[in-house]
Amino acid sequence: MTQLNLNVVCVPSEDVVAREIEGEIVIVPLTAGIGDTDDELYTLNETGHAIWRKLDGVRTLGAVVEALALEFTSPRVDIEKDVLEFASELTRRRILAITDEGCERKAER
Repeated sequence: MTQLNLNVVCVPSEDVVAREIEGEIVIVPLTAGIGDTDDELYTLNETGHAIWRKLDGVRTLGAVVEALALEFTSPRVDIEKDVLEFASELTRRRILAITDEGCERKAER
């Protein structure tokens, strides 16, 4: 598994569907082996919701941190820690995937 750092680009896995329902993000695994158990639904807290919205497959995790630092008054070091922990945990559960696509899109510009 690739070590997560601020230069990594993450995107929601193709093996999950995420929908916003009444202000909450609900993540539904489409295949077995996603998350910790079969057929489990996931919801995100406010911090997770804010991070998830920024994971577009183009921005690096560092760019996500910068965008969130403009939105929230938390210290940047706390935002960075939250983003890296969130991405690490969801990558481990295969809810997020690491992609090189973001780098390729930047090169095309």
